[in-house]
Amino acid sequence: MLKKNETVSKAIFGSFGLIVHLTGEGIRFAMHALLSNRLRTFLSLLGITIGIFAVISVFTFVDSWNRKIRSSLANLGDDVVYVEKWPWEFGGDYPWWKYMNRPSAQFREMEWLRSRTKSARAVTMTYNLDGGTATAGELGMNAVSVQAVAPDYHLLRAFELESGRYFHNSELVRGSRSLILGARAANELFPDGNALGKQVKVMGQRLKVVGVLAVEGNNALGTSLDEQFLVPLNFIRQVKGSRLDEVNPLILAGPNEGVPVAELKAELRGHLRAFRRLKPTQEDNFAVNQVSFLANQLDMLFASMRLIGWLIGGFSMLVGGFGIANIMFVSVFERIGQIGIQKAMGARNAFILWQFLVESMILSLMGGVLGVILVEGMTRLAAVIMEEELNLTVENIILALGVSTLIGIVAGLLPAIRASRLDPVEAIRMG
Repeated sequence: MLKKNETVSKAIFGSFGLIVHLTGEGIRFAMHALLSNRLRTFLSLLGITIGIFAVISVFTFVDSWNRKIRSSLANLGDDVVYVEKWPWEFGGDYPWWKYMNRPSAQFREMEWLRSRTKSARAVTMTYNLDGGTATAGELGMNAVSVQAVAPDYHLLRAFELESGRYFHNSELVRGSRSLILGARAANELFPDGNALGKQVKVMGQRLKVVGVLAVEGNNALGTSLDEQFLVPLNFIRQVKGSRLDEVNPLILAGPNEGVPVAELKAELRGHLRAFRRLKPTQEDNFAVNQVSFLANQLDMLFASMRLIGWLIGGFSMLVGGFGIANIMFVSVFERIGQIGIQKAMGARNAFILWQFLVESMILSLMGGVLGVILVEGMTRLAAVIMEEELNLTVENIILALGVSTLIGIVAGLLPAIRASRLDPVEAIRMG
């Protein structure tokens, strides 16, 4: 039994040693082909390099933006429903002219929905307005964005406070002159970091800073609160009055625990149709949007971009594959005498086949590695020039090397089979 185990072990280690030896031979021959025919090899690898660069650079861009957008959507709430006149959808046949004529959401509608929607844990409202120029002492900030919020806004929009506090409910109800600054807005108006309790003049009104939000950072959807001026909605209603009709507001609602979002949407839809006195045959003149729907639309967009990346890079990799196949046919022809000697000395067909396949894979991998290096260089350049953070992920590196290896196998298979089937006597004579 012991001898049998020793025999099996020797066979295993012998096979492993043979594979290592053949791999080393393949690497040596690949390097020889690269060094002895530099221009031909470079031109052949160029197709693989360009193809991998095209595919992986597109994937890197898509993955980076996907992470940014999903991070932005997370702040908006996966289960939060947004009621407005514009539906969140993509497509060339978007009937914007129809949606433009829809009535905007009204404050009275928000109150109606809040009092009647049983499946909602909170119903609130927000307006985004152009605040013009804001000043604090001698410092100013142009083109500020004012966000007016109703009670319970903080229950549906995730954010953190760096200092101070959120609005008291009494401040929201009576529309007090209180203000919460985004992190960047606070830094511009109060670079010393002491904003709490100070006065800021915005929209011609003086407001008192009661809180400063923590930094959120830029995001792909432009929903960051870093430059926002948060004020009570009832304060804006007192200042603007009927002119608020020109602003496109949002009604936000979140379901109670255990309540499906679909149930909340159906209830909101029914109540709002009743408030607007829509007949059963009339279509909705409002949209009930959800973040997850937007995420699904974006997934479809990103999938299309990935497909485009494959199509662009695929042609280059196809050309590169033909180039490597050509190199391998030349390599077989140049070493035909050596192949004959190896077979005459007892080398099996599998030995010859593996030797040339490894050589082909190594050549293709060189092109793939160069493509990955170029993508990494592109990400660093984007970070410096465009201040755009792109990350080359381990998954994309593995994908690039895997695709390169596969191309090497496919490109080298036919030449390797031809080499392995050569008659030893004929090969020695031809060599």
